[in-house]
Amino acid sequence: MTDSKPDPREVPQTKLLKTLLLLAVIYTLYLAKSLLIPLFFSAFVALLLSPLIAVAKKLYIPRTISAAALMVLLVAPFTFLGLELAEPAERWIQALPKMATEITDEIDELSDSLVDEQNNTVAEPKKESDSFFDWFDEDDEDAPQEQVETQESESAVTDKLKQNSIEMAFTVLSNAPLLLAQIFACIIFIFFLLVFGPGLFKVFIRDFPLVSNKRRALVLVHYIQKELSAYIVTISLINGLLGLVTALVFSYLNIDDAILWGALVALMNFVPYLGGLASCSILLVAGLVQFGLVSTAFLPAAVFLGINIVESQLVTPAVLGKSMQLNPLIIILWLSVAGWLWGVVGVLLAVPILMSFKIILENIGALPHWVKLIETK
Repeated sequence: MTDSKPDPREVPQTKLLKTLLLLAVIYTLYLAKSLLIPLFFSAFVALLLSPLIAVAKKLYIPRTISAAALMVLLVAPFTFLGLELAEPAERWIQALPKMATEITDEIDELSDSLVDEQNNTVAEPKKESDSFFDWFDEDDEDAPQEQVETQESESAVTDKLKQNSIEMAFTVLSNAPLLLAQIFACIIFIFFLLVFGPGLFKVFIRDFPLVSNKRRALVLVHYIQKELSAYIVTISLINGLLGLVTALVFSYLNIDDAILWGALVALMNFVPYLGGLASCSILLVAGLVQFGLVSTAFLPAAVFLGINIVESQLVTPAVLGKSMQLNPLIIILWLSVAGWLWGVVGVLLAVPILMSFKIILENIGALPHWVKLIETK
Protein backbone atom coordinates (compact mmCIF):
# COMPACT_ATOMS: atom_id res chain seq x y z
CA MET A 1 0.00 0.00 0.00
CA THR A 2 1.61 3.24 -1.15
CA ASP A 3 1.55 6.49 0.84
CA SER A 4 -0.47 9.24 -0.81
CA LYS A 5 1.59 12.30 -1.61
CA PRO A 6 0.20 15.69 -0.53
CA ASP A 7 -1.20 17.84 -3.25
CA PRO A 8 1.27 20.70 -3.94
CA ARG A 9 -1.70 23.03 -4.40
CA GLU A 10 -2.80 22.55 -0.78
CA VAL A 11 -0.04 24.76 0.65
CA PRO A 12 -0.98 27.91 -1.32
CA GLN A 13 -4.64 27.24 -0.65
CA THR A 14 -4.00 26.90 3.07
CA LYS A 15 -2.06 30.18 3.14
CA LEU A 16 -4.84 31.89 1.24
CA LEU A 17 -7.45 30.59 3.69
CA LYS A 18 -5.38 31.78 6.66
CA THR A 19 -4.99 35.21 5.08
CA LEU A 20 -8.73 35.44 4.43
CA LEU A 21 -9.44 34.34 8.00
CA LEU A 22 -7.10 37.02 9.37
CA LEU A 23 -8.76 39.70 7.25
CA ALA A 24 -12.19 38.51 8.38
CA VAL A 25 -11.13 38.75 12.03
CA ILE A 26 -9.75 42.28 11.52
CA TYR A 27 -12.93 43.33 9.71
CA THR A 28 -15.08 41.89 12.51
CA LEU A 29 -13.02 43.66 15.18
CA TYR A 30 -13.47 46.94 13.33
CA LEU A 31 -17.22 46.61 12.81
CA ALA A 32 -18.00 45.26 16.28
CA LYS A 33 -15.92 47.81 18.21
CA SER A 34 -18.95 49.35 19.93
CA LEU A 35 -19.64 45.91 21.48
CA LEU A 36 -16.10 44.62 21.95
CA ILE A 37 -14.65 47.70 23.65
CA PRO A 38 -16.98 47.49 26.70
CA LEU A 39 -16.48 43.71 26.82
CA PHE A 40 -12.68 43.91 26.85
CA PHE A 41 -12.64 46.72 29.40
CA SER A 42 -15.12 44.88 31.61
CA ALA A 43 -13.09 41.68 31.37
CA PHE A 44 -9.94 43.45 32.56
CA VAL A 45 -11.72 45.06 35.51
CA ALA A 46 -13.46 41.79 36.45
CA LEU A 47 -10.08 40.07 36.26
CA LEU A 48 -8.74 42.49 38.86
CA LEU A 49 -11.71 42.18 41.21
CA SER A 50 -12.28 38.42 41.01
CA PRO A 51 -9.65 37.56 43.70
CA LEU A 52 -11.51 39.84 46.12
CA ILE A 53 -14.76 38.03 45.29
CA ALA A 54 -13.03 34.71 46.05
CA VAL A 55 -11.86 36.01 49.43
CA ALA A 56 -15.38 37.21 50.23
CA LYS A 57 -16.78 33.79 49.31
CA LYS A 58 -14.44 32.14 51.83
CA LEU A 59 -15.98 34.45 54.42
CA TYR A 60 -19.45 33.15 53.42
CA ILE A 61 -20.44 36.40 51.72
CA PRO A 62 -22.65 35.77 48.65
CA ARG A 63 -21.21 36.78 45.29
CA THR A 64 -24.07 39.15 44.56
CA ILE A 65 -23.49 41.16 47.73
CA SER A 66 -19.70 41.24 47.43
CA ALA A 67 -19.88 42.16 43.73
CA ALA A 68 -22.37 44.95 44.42
CA ALA A 69 -20.19 46.30 47.26
CA LEU A 70 -17.09 46.25 45.05
CA MET A 71 -18.94 48.03 42.26
CA VAL A 72 -19.99 50.77 44.69
CA LEU A 73 -16.42 51.11 45.95
CA LEU A 74 -15.20 51.23 42.35
CA VAL A 75 -17.76 53.66 40.96
CA ALA A 76 -17.96 56.09 43.89
CA PRO A 77 -14.38 57.49 43.71
CA PHE A 78 -14.50 57.88 39.94
CA THR A 79 -17.92 59.54 40.18
CA PHE A 80 -16.60 62.00 42.74
CA LEU A 81 -13.53 62.66 40.58
CA GLY A 82 -15.74 63.13 37.52
CA LEU A 83 -17.92 65.65 39.33
CA GLU A 84 -14.82 67.54 40.47
CA LEU A 85 -13.43 67.59 36.94
CA ALA A 86 -16.72 68.37 35.17
CA GLU A 87 -16.59 72.12 35.83
CA PRO A 88 -12.98 72.76 34.65
CA ALA A 89 -13.43 70.40 31.69
CA GLU A 90 -16.63 72.18 30.65
CA ARG A 91 -14.88 75.52 31.04
CA TRP A 92 -12.07 74.44 28.74
CA ILE A 93 -14.51 73.05 26.17
CA GLN A 94 -16.47 76.31 26.16
CA ALA A 95 -13.23 78.31 25.99
CA LEU A 96 -12.07 76.60 22.78
CA PRO A 97 -13.98 78.94 20.41
CA LYS A 98 -12.86 81.99 22.43
CA MET A 99 -9.24 80.79 22.38
CA ALA A 100 -9.45 80.28 18.63
CA THR A 101 -10.87 83.79 18.22
CA GLU A 102 -8.06 85.31 20.28
CA ILE A 103 -5.45 83.39 18.29
CA THR A 104 -6.95 84.47 14.99
CA ASP A 105 -7.11 88.09 16.20
CA GLU A 106 -3.41 87.96 17.04
CA ILE A 107 -2.72 86.43 13.63
CA ASP A 108 -4.73 89.22 12.00
CA GLU A 109 -2.82 91.91 13.90
CA LEU A 110 0.50 90.33 13.02
CA SER A 111 -0.41 89.97 9.35
CA ASP A 112 -1.74 93.55 9.22
CA SER A 113 1.48 94.88 10.69
CA LEU A 114 3.50 92.89 8.16
CA VAL A 115 1.35 94.20 5.31
CA ASP A 116 1.74 97.80 6.56
CA GLU A 117 5.50 97.41 6.78
CA GLN A 118 5.60 95.93 3.32
CA ASN A 119 3.49 98.74 1.90
CA ASN A 120 5.68 101.37 3.58
CA THR A 121 8.79 99.71 2.19
CA VAL A 122 7.54 99.19 -1.33
CA ALA A 123 5.51 102.39 -1.68
CA GLU A 124 7.08 105.11 -3.84
CA PRO A 125 5.97 108.70 -4.56
CA LYS A 126 3.49 108.86 -7.36
CA LYS A 127 4.85 110.38 -10.56
CA GLU A 128 3.16 113.54 -11.78
CA SER A 129 2.93 112.86 -15.49
CA ASP A 130 0.26 113.35 -18.06
CA SER A 131 1.96 111.19 -20.66
CA PHE A 132 -0.21 109.23 -23.03
CA PHE A 133 1.58 105.99 -22.07
CA ASP A 134 0.65 106.43 -18.41
CA TRP A 135 -2.86 105.35 -19.33
CA PHE A 136 -1.52 101.82 -19.89
CA ASP A 137 0.22 101.66 -16.48
CA GLU A 138 -1.50 98.89 -14.41
CA ASP A 139 0.59 99.13 -11.23
CA ASP A 140 -1.98 101.29 -9.42
CA GLU A 141 -4.74 98.84 -10.32
CA ASP A 142 -2.82 95.73 -9.26
CA ALA A 143 -2.00 96.99 -5.76
CA PRO A 144 -5.62 97.21 -4.50
CA GLN A 145 -6.39 93.87 -6.12
CA GLU A 146 -3.47 92.18 -4.29
CA GLN A 147 -4.54 93.79 -1.02
CA VAL A 148 -8.11 92.48 -1.45
CA GLU A 149 -6.83 88.97 -2.16
CA THR A 150 -4.62 89.06 0.96
CA GLN A 151 -7.53 90.18 3.13
CA GLU A 152 -9.75 87.45 1.68
CA SER A 153 -7.16 84.74 2.40
CA GLU A 154 -6.69 86.00 5.97
CA SER A 155 -10.45 86.02 6.49
CA ALA A 156 -10.67 82.46 5.14
CA VAL A 157 -7.99 81.24 7.57
CA THR A 158 -9.69 82.98 10.48
CA ASP A 159 -13.09 81.53 9.62
CA LYS A 160 -11.55 78.06 9.23
CA LEU A 161 -9.92 78.19 12.68
CA LYS A 162 -13.14 79.34 14.31
CA GLN A 163 -15.14 76.68 12.51
CA ASN A 164 -12.71 73.91 13.53
CA SER A 165 -12.81 74.94 17.20
CA ILE A 166 -16.63 75.03 17.20
CA GLU A 167 -16.77 71.63 15.48
CA MET A 168 -14.34 70.18 18.05
CA ALA A 169 -16.45 71.42 20.96
CA PHE A 170 -19.64 70.14 19.30
CA THR A 171 -18.05 66.71 18.70
CA VAL A 172 -17.03 66.37 22.34
CA LEU A 173 -20.50 67.33 23.57
CA SER A 174 -22.31 65.12 21.06
CA ASN A 175 -20.23 62.05 21.98
CA ALA A 176 -20.93 62.48 25.70
CA PRO A 177 -24.23 60.46 25.69
CA LEU A 178 -22.58 57.55 23.87
CA LEU A 179 -19.69 57.60 26.32
CA LEU A 180 -22.07 57.56 29.30
CA ALA A 181 -24.01 54.66 27.75
CA GLN A 182 -20.80 52.67 27.27
CA ILE A 183 -19.74 53.37 30.87
CA PHE A 184 -23.12 52.15 32.13
CA ALA A 185 -22.84 49.03 29.93
CA CYS A 186 -19.36 48.36 31.36
CA ILE A 187 -20.70 48.55 34.92
CA ILE A 188 -23.42 46.01 34.08
CA PHE A 189 -20.93 43.69 32.33
CA ILE A 190 -18.48 43.83 35.23
CA PHE A 191 -21.18 43.00 37.77
CA PHE A 192 -22.46 39.98 35.83
CA LEU A 193 -18.94 38.74 35.11
CA LEU A 194 -18.10 38.85 38.81
CA VAL A 195 -21.31 37.05 39.83
CA PHE A 196 -21.78 34.46 37.06
CA GLY A 197 -18.39 34.34 35.31
CA PRO A 198 -16.61 31.85 37.62
CA GLY A 199 -19.52 29.39 37.45
CA LEU A 200 -19.58 29.45 33.67
CA PHE A 201 -15.82 28.97 33.55
CA LYS A 202 -15.95 25.91 35.83
CA VAL A 203 -18.69 24.36 33.69
CA PHE A 204 -16.64 24.99 30.55
CA ILE A 205 -13.54 23.36 32.05
CA ARG A 206 -15.40 20.41 33.58
CA ASP A 207 -17.95 19.46 30.90
CA PHE A 208 -16.64 20.62 27.52
CA PRO A 209 -14.54 18.01 25.67
CA LEU A 210 -12.37 20.76 24.21
CA VAL A 211 -10.28 20.78 27.42
CA SER A 212 -8.42 17.48 27.83
CA ASN A 213 -6.22 18.09 30.89
CA LYS A 214 -8.69 19.86 33.14
CA ARG A 215 -6.46 20.18 36.21
CA ARG A 216 -3.63 21.69 34.20
CA ALA A 217 -6.09 24.09 32.55
CA LEU A 218 -7.32 25.34 35.94
CA VAL A 219 -3.78 25.86 37.25
CA LEU A 220 -2.75 27.59 34.03
CA VAL A 221 -5.73 29.96 34.02
CA HIS A 222 -5.14 30.80 37.69
CA TYR A 223 -1.48 31.63 36.98
CA ILE A 224 -2.36 33.75 33.93
CA GLN A 225 -4.98 35.62 35.98
CA LYS A 226 -2.42 36.25 38.71
CA GLU A 227 0.18 37.58 36.26
CA LEU A 228 -2.29 39.80 34.43
CA SER A 229 -3.72 41.16 37.66
CA ALA A 230 -0.24 41.99 38.93
CA TYR A 231 0.62 43.80 35.70
CA ILE A 232 -2.61 45.80 35.43
CA VAL A 233 -2.62 46.75 39.12
CA THR A 234 1.04 47.81 38.96
CA ILE A 235 0.56 49.96 35.87
CA SER A 236 -2.59 51.53 37.32
CA LEU A 237 -0.82 52.39 40.58
CA ILE A 238 2.17 53.89 38.76
CA ASN A 239 -0.05 56.02 36.53
CA GLY A 240 -2.20 57.06 39.47
CA LEU A 241 0.88 58.16 41.44
CA LEU A 242 2.13 60.02 38.37
CA GLY A 243 -1.14 61.95 38.16
CA LEU A 244 -1.14 62.63 41.90
CA VAL A 245 2.44 63.95 41.92
CA THR A 246 1.72 66.08 38.85
CA ALA A 247 -1.40 67.58 40.46
CA LEU A 248 0.44 68.32 43.73
CA VAL A 249 3.37 70.00 41.96
CA PHE A 250 1.03 72.03 39.76
CA SER A 251 -0.92 73.16 42.82
CA TYR A 252 2.32 74.24 44.51
CA LEU A 253 3.27 76.22 41.38
CA ASN A 254 -0.21 77.85 41.23
CA ILE A 255 -1.07 76.32 37.86
CA ASP A 256 -4.80 76.43 37.15
CA ASP A 257 -6.89 73.23 37.15
CA ALA A 258 -4.13 71.09 38.67
CA ILE A 259 -6.48 68.17 39.42
CA LEU A 260 -7.72 68.13 35.82
CA TRP A 261 -4.20 67.97 34.42
CA GLY A 262 -3.19 65.30 36.94
CA ALA A 263 -6.12 63.10 35.92
CA LEU A 264 -5.37 63.74 32.25
CA VAL A 265 -1.69 62.74 32.42
CA ALA A 266 -2.57 59.66 34.51
CA LEU A 267 -5.02 58.51 31.84
CA MET A 268 -2.73 59.37 28.94
CA ASN A 269 0.18 57.51 30.52
CA PHE A 270 -1.58 54.21 29.80
CA VAL A 271 -0.36 54.87 26.24
CA PRO A 272 3.44 54.44 26.37
CA TYR A 273 5.62 57.07 24.68
CA LEU A 274 2.79 58.72 22.73
CA GLY A 275 0.77 59.49 25.87
CA GLY A 276 3.58 61.51 27.44
CA LEU A 277 4.14 63.42 24.21
CA ALA A 278 0.44 64.26 23.92
CA SER A 279 0.32 65.35 27.57
CA CYS A 280 3.29 67.69 27.05
CA SER A 281 1.58 69.25 24.03
CA ILE A 282 -1.68 69.80 25.92
CA LEU A 283 0.13 71.27 28.93
CA LEU A 284 2.06 73.61 26.64
CA VAL A 285 -1.24 74.98 25.30
CA ALA A 286 -2.55 75.28 28.87
CA GLY A 287 0.56 77.24 29.86
CA LEU A 288 0.17 79.59 26.92
CA VAL A 289 -3.47 80.22 27.85
CA GLN A 290 -2.70 80.92 31.51
CA PHE A 291 0.61 82.83 31.28
CA GLY A 292 0.62 84.18 27.71
CA LEU A 293 3.57 84.41 25.33
CA VAL A 294 6.27 84.41 28.03
CA SER A 295 8.86 81.90 29.17
CA THR A 296 6.66 80.90 32.13
CA ALA A 297 4.22 79.32 29.65
CA PHE A 298 6.63 76.39 29.28
CA LEU A 299 6.52 75.67 33.02
CA PRO A 300 3.65 73.07 33.08
CA ALA A 301 5.04 71.06 30.16
CA ALA A 302 8.61 71.23 31.49
CA VAL A 303 7.62 70.14 35.00
CA PHE A 304 5.58 67.20 33.71
CA LEU A 305 8.39 66.20 31.34
CA GLY A 306 10.79 65.95 34.27
CA ILE A 307 8.32 63.88 36.32
CA ASN A 308 7.56 61.64 33.34
CA ILE A 309 11.26 60.97 32.65
CA VAL A 310 11.77 59.85 36.25
CA GLU A 311 8.70 57.60 36.07
CA SER A 312 9.42 56.03 32.67
CA GLN A 313 13.18 55.59 33.02
CA LEU A 314 13.54 54.73 36.72
CA VAL A 315 10.31 53.81 38.50
CA THR A 316 8.49 51.67 35.90
CA PRO A 317 11.49 49.50 34.85
CA ALA A 318 12.45 48.95 38.50
CA VAL A 319 8.92 47.93 39.53
CA LEU A 320 7.91 45.81 36.54
CA GLY A 321 11.25 44.14 35.87
CA LYS A 322 12.50 42.71 32.60
CA SER A 323 9.82 40.01 32.36
CA MET A 324 7.11 42.65 31.93
CA GLN A 325 8.93 44.81 29.38
CA LEU A 326 7.87 45.10 25.76
CA ASN A 327 9.73 46.12 22.64
CA PRO A 328 9.14 49.86 21.98
CA LEU A 329 8.81 49.41 18.21
CA ILE A 330 6.25 46.64 18.69
CA ILE A 331 4.33 48.89 21.08
CA ILE A 332 4.21 51.77 18.57
CA LEU A 333 3.06 49.48 15.76
CA TRP A 334 0.44 47.84 17.96
CA LEU A 335 -0.81 51.24 19.16
CA SER A 336 -1.25 52.28 15.52
CA VAL A 337 -3.26 49.14 14.74
CA ALA A 338 -5.40 49.42 17.89
CA GLY A 339 -6.04 53.13 17.26
CA TRP A 340 -7.10 52.40 13.69
CA LEU A 341 -9.45 49.63 14.85
CA TRP A 342 -10.98 51.09 18.01
CA GLY A 343 -9.97 54.75 18.21
CA VAL A 344 -8.87 56.40 21.44
CA VAL A 345 -10.22 53.63 23.68
CA GLY A 346 -8.36 51.08 21.59
CA VAL A 347 -5.12 52.98 22.15
CA LEU A 348 -5.73 52.93 25.92
CA LEU A 349 -6.44 49.17 25.90
CA ALA A 350 -3.67 48.28 23.43
CA VAL A 351 -0.81 47.61 25.84
CA PRO A 352 -2.86 45.57 28.38
CA ILE A 353 -4.16 43.44 25.50
CA LEU A 354 -0.64 42.94 24.12
CA MET A 355 0.69 42.03 27.56
CA SER A 356 -2.18 39.57 28.03
CA PHE A 357 -1.37 37.98 24.69
CA LYS A 358 2.29 37.66 25.68
CA ILE A 359 1.55 36.12 29.11
CA ILE A 360 -0.91 33.61 27.63
CA LEU A 361 1.53 32.50 24.94
CA GLU A 362 4.34 32.15 27.47
CA ASN A 363 2.29 29.95 29.78
CA ILE A 364 0.77 27.66 27.16
CA GLY A 365 4.11 27.31 25.34
CA ALA A 366 2.75 28.42 21.96
CA LEU A 367 4.47 30.59 19.35
CA PRO A 368 7.73 31.12 21.29
CA HIS A 369 9.23 33.11 18.40
CA TRP A 370 6.40 35.67 18.68
CA VAL A 371 6.94 35.96 22.43
CA LYS A 372 10.65 36.58 21.88
CA LEU A 373 9.85 39.18 19.22
CA ILE A 374 7.44 41.05 21.51
CA GLU A 375 9.82 41.27 24.47
CA THR A 376 13.10 41.79 22.58
CA LYS A 377 14.92 44.95 23.64
